[in-house]
Amino acid sequence: MDTNQLTGDSKAIVTNQSGIHEKLDEVVKKHLQHPFQKPFQAHTEQAFTAMDLHVQAFLAEHPSGEIILDACCGVGQSTRILAEQNPHALVIGVDKSDSRINRNVEGFSTEDGYQAQNYHLVRADLNDFYRLVKAANWPVTKHYILYPNPWPKSKHLQRRWHGSAVFPQMTSIGETLILRSNWPLYLQEFQQAAKQVKLTGELCELPVSEQPLTPFEAKYQASGQVCWQLTLRR
Repeated sequence: MDTNQLTGDSKAIVTNQSGIHEKLDEVVKKHLQHPFQKPFQAHTEQAFTAMDLHVQAFLAEHPSGEIILDACCGVGQSTRILAEQNPHALVIGVDKSDSRINRNVEGFSTEDGYQAQNYHLVRADLNDFYRLVKAANWPVTKHYILYPNPWPKSKHLQRRWHGSAVFPQMTSIGETLILRSNWPLYLQEFQQAAKQVKLTGELCELPVSEQPLTPFEAKYQASGQVCWQLTLRR
């Protein structure tokens, strides 16, 4: 891992919201009533088709095998850690940035000692990828969303995952959905939105001894910030 990522210079979230967004329930209800029908981007369709071949091959060899989805995986540190922690699972990391995906492939695993081979990194737009996963009915057991981009301005509610048009599809993927952030309000909003799709669970503070899954979490720890985890189940 780049040592620059461990400096304690991570800024605290600044928001003009004093609590859960007043229009949250209304926005989620609208998206549940009106399915997201934006055309798929060609590069994501191609990436999904290629990944689906790996998934089907894995399931053919391991009929009861676990599939773990690591959304917004960035440089893929979390994907590799999850692969090592779950050696009998197929772990799929997805990020929209080609440069982040390839930067990790070129150096991270050998340099930092992660030798797990039971993972794949995919460059794709999750707004499309989620819908393709749902349509293909992948048997995902755990679904991680660890990138903590909360869009803290009130006017940006619909840029947050729980305010997005793809929220119904994304929350239908995985038996367990796990999110982390340094902004508890973001997770509280997601938890409230999830009730409309019959997902419930608990929000808890991560102990400082918890292994960081992402470079962001490492920076928060180095800055003395609290990280939070929301775990939702069907």
